[in-house]
Amino acid sequence: MAARIKKGDKVLVITGSDKGKRGEVLRVIPADNRAVVQGVNIAKHHQKASGYNQQGGIISIEATIHLSNLALIDPKTDKPTKVGFRVLDDGRKVRVAKISGEAVEG
Repeated sequence: MAARIKKGDKVLVITGSDKGKRGEVLRVIPADNRAVVQGVNIAKHHQKASGYNQQGGIISIEATIHLSNLALIDPKTDKPTKVGFRVLDDGRKVRVAKISGEAVEG
């Protein structure tokens, strides 16, 4: 099945503790239907010092979030939208924002 949200997309969190936050998708994990979004779902991780320059301590990392909790930002209207698909005349299949009908890059 074609991916509705891909790496590099601008998304809005529509539910959960980070509701209303926007960010860029850093990584998508299709097998688990999850994504890592920059600045969203921050988790504290205790890390032991290792190596020569690695310092130990508590670090903040982005945890994964389920794809159903994300909405793609329409590039034309800058609002959250659903994603559809359209086949172009040259045979390419592209993602389309449902609100504006604009093709989504990527």
